[in-house]
Amino acid sequence: MLDQIHWLAAVTVLGVLEQAYFFLQVIYARRLFGISPPKTSGPPEFERIFRAQVNSSEYFPIFLALLWQAGLFFHQGLAAALGLLYLCARYCYFMGYKASSSERLAPIYFSAGVLWILIAVSALGILHFFLSHYVGLNILQLLTA
Repeated sequence: MLDQIHWLAAVTVLGVLEQAYFFLQVIYARRLFGISPPKTSGPPEFERIFRAQVNSSEYFPIFLALLWQAGLFFHQGLAAALGLLYLCARYCYFMGYKASSSERLAPIYFSAGVLWILIAVSALGILHFFLSHYVGLNILQLLTA
């Protein structure tokens, strides 16, 4: 079983580490700009870092659910590769947003595209499972025949 999920687990750990890095960036920005919790407003430089971290945190559970569904029901390697692309795009998003609000746009669109691909792959994998398990219809055999 572990050989079927090790890449998913590795990408998950990388994602958690990335989230921790984003959290630390907010802590450093709070210290730099003298903004104590629970305040969430301050200079634009702080607010961009704070929003980038919050936005990334909001999408993280969605990403994890899709990563694991795609990996378990479709293909672990493809899901892990898409997961790495997503994490890379999120890092670029964070750094772009940190620099300027306009520099966040291309990476956010790219990461959204990766999420849509993960949704499609997950749905196809789950559909294939239901059809083969409950209906006895194996789509892969039909496509290769």
